[in-house]
Amino acid sequence: MRAFGFAGWSGSGKTTLVERLIPQLRAKGLVVSLVKHAHHEFDIDQA
Repeated sequence: MRAFGFAGWSGSGKTTLVERLIPQLRAKGLVVSLVKHAHHEFDIDQA
C-alpha cells in the first residue's frame, strides 16, 4: 500500500486536486481510498 499526503493553506486547491486525481487513478485500475483530516465538524459518508 502506498500513501500520499497533501497539505497546504485553506483555499489552496488541495480538495480540488484530489477530486480530479482520484478518477484518473481509478481509470488506471488503481484502488483508491481517501482520509480527509478536518479540524472542525464534519459528516461521515454512509456509502
